[in-house]
Amino acid sequence: MDHKSIKMASIERQVDEESNAGDVIKNSVKTLISNQKQFFNSNATKSLDFRIEQLKKLKSAIKSSERELLDAVFADFQKGSFNTLVTEFSGVYNELDLAIRKLKSWSKSKRVTTHMANLPGASYIMPEPLGTCLIIGAWNYPINLNLVPTIAALAAGNTVILKPSELAAHTSAALSKMIAKYFDPRVLTVVEGGVKETTELLEQSFDKIFFTGSVSVGRIVYQAAAKHLTPVTLELGGKSPLIIAADANLTIVVKRLVWGKFVNAGQTCVAPDYVLVDKRIENSFLDILKEEIKLAQFSLENENYAQIISERHFDRLVSLIDPKTVLVGGEHDRSRRLIAPTVLTNIAGDDKVMEDEIFGPILPVLTYENVEGAVSFVKSRPKPLALYLFTESSSIRERIFSEVSFGGGAVNDVLVHLANDELPFGGVGNSGTGSYHGEAGFKAFSHYKSFIRRPTWFEPPLKYYPYKDWKLAVIRKLFGM
Repeated sequence: MDHKSIKMASIERQVDEESNAGDVIKNSVKTLISNQKQFFNSNATKSLDFRIEQLKKLKSAIKSSERELLDAVFADFQKGSFNTLVTEFSGVYNELDLAIRKLKSWSKSKRVTTHMANLPGASYIMPEPLGTCLIIGAWNYPINLNLVPTIAALAAGNTVILKPSELAAHTSAALSKMIAKYFDPRVLTVVEGGVKETTELLEQSFDKIFFTGSVSVGRIVYQAAAKHLTPVTLELGGKSPLIIAADANLTIVVKRLVWGKFVNAGQTCVAPDYVLVDKRIENSFLDILKEEIKLAQFSLENENYAQIISERHFDRLVSLIDPKTVLVGGEHDRSRRLIAPTVLTNIAGDDKVMEDEIFGPILPVLTYENVEGAVSFVKSRPKPLALYLFTESSSIRERIFSEVSFGGGAVNDVLVHLANDELPFGGVGNSGTGSYHGEAGFKAFSHYKSFIRRPTWFEPPLKYYPYKDWKLAVIRKLFGM
């Protein structure tokens, strides 16, 4: 056999191996989904007792596996336990406790007003689970962003296939091990892997897909779901602005901004992506900002910082740092995947760093001349996931909040709206569709079906033949025609 024939045979063998591997993934995924659909159709998950049992089981599993999960997050990010417990576990435990406590009231049918045309009768809205759900989690908070939507889906009475991000590989493995140990795979199971596994999952028909991640991947998920008319919740991102008015308390602004921007090394979907500061206070703001970053002493050793998730993400972030614009930071170490908290000034709206969501410890600072200019700048860009405004002026607050569309946000603080389970969390436009947290999560994984219950002891003759003028007159009156 000549060299060319040997090479062709090698290529064909590789293609066959990849094809066989693809078939194994496909068959495995199809079996998982089939088993979950059969279990859901048995109606076992619809019982409130069953749902509460699953939620309590999940809480027990997390408690028992807490150390392993913390170690896994550390292995992925070098992120300390305090940081992980505060930014990830606290939200998970809160969601579990809330769902266990409120599930019975969330699940009740609600009686609503019945129009005169349907009297006598009673009208109801009844929540029901959607079925078998696919949850594709994100890597940046791999405990919270995988488990919080899972809690909502289980509370609503669904079965769940969870696909964690392969980028946080240690946490993905730890979640898979924990869930396999405690849960019937017909109720909840984890599929690990990368693009191949995710692609195969998206080829299948689910009753709901919940995705957290980038806008570009969100589009792929949306397109795949459309083939099956599957409802989708997309939790994406975007360039979330932080606007500072001239009357803001700069000491508090900076303290809260520095924490919210650089926690998790800026790898937070609702982190302030850039600052718009009133030009009159720019210098004072920057002076205080430099000092606060120095005081914060961000480092892995102090357990208040984290590594960049991968070398690819590291390289992308470093490419955004123009040395001519660096006010603070700029240092980076590829071998440790570390980028120092970095502030950029003299930034224009069309600079590279202003094109896409940064998702890292780089903070561009821009200025504005007046509120109209700030509003116009934000509105000229895709709708952000979050907006933060620092001001003591109610008129400025009302102007910006009434004119600018965004997913959620805060006045005189950052990130904290996520901690209130009474506030639905989600995006708008490019930053996402749908919302969750608290009851909003239960609703995201439920269908609210409507029905009327009518007695048989009386039947008005209005809609039946023969048609008479007096009947039409009554109908006109009833419907305001």
